Amino acid sequence: MSVQGGRYALQTFRHEAIGETESTNSACLIRARAGDPGNLWVTAERQTAGRGRRGRAWTSEPGNLYASLLLIDPAPAERLGSLPLAVAVAVHGAFRSVLPPTAEPAEVKWPNDILIGRKKTCGILLESEMLPSGKRALVIGIGINIRHRPVDAPYGVTSLNEQGAYVAPEEVFAHLYREMAEMLEIWDEGRAVAAVTALWRKIACGIGETIRVNLPDRSLVGRFAGIDDQGLLMLDTGAEQLAIAAGDVFFA
Repeated sequence: MSVQGGRYALQTFRHEAIGETESTNSACLIRARAGDPGNLWVTAERQTAGRGRRGRAWTSEPGNLYASLLLIDPAPAERLGSLPLAVAVAVHGAFRSVLPPTAEPAEVKWPNDILIGRKKTCGILLESEMLPSGKRALVIGIGINIRHRPVDAPYGVTSLNEQGAYVAPEEVFAHLYREMAEMLEIWDEGRAVAAVTALWRKIACGIGETIRVNLPDRSLVGRFAGIDDQGLLMLDTGAEQLAIAAGDVFFA
């Protein structure tokens, strides 16, 4: 639970709701450059240029949740590696609050894709920028399929509506707002990696299964041996066990 008076206690966060923007991540970065102190959520009804990882477009029609959280200097650079895992646990908690008992299992695919019944339901994009002040602006962008989902994705996708959760974006955001504050307090500026990885493992998808990991220059196939204590993916190829910091994971 959030500690009263802690850096990420619930009352330290603010929320700005806008109708339309290019992307909520961009909106947060603009505010950071103008001197915003952080702990600011920006939500939009629609994005005209939503983006996912590696510049991919993200479906952004009204009815889904488009939310970004601006943090300023959340942790030293060497302690930021576990933040995507903490974010995934928070989003999973929000999902758990709105999904009916009849829904398929909600799980996390490394590092932070939220799946329901092995189908992607949420995109998470973390971006950072060094400000003229020397501080780091870090933005956590979260797009949740509530009413709409992509129709041409190269992988399985679903929406909360399809899983029986007929909720408004505002309701999902209320749960996300609370869960994120609690997880950031647990994360403790990157000091509590062990606590975060333990929570992540409880909701992980596919540990022990054969996976393919696409890296920028090659693809690797092996058994998903879980994550190490720093949150790196452990891939057992049979010949060796590799620690992977970034890549796209696909189940066999």
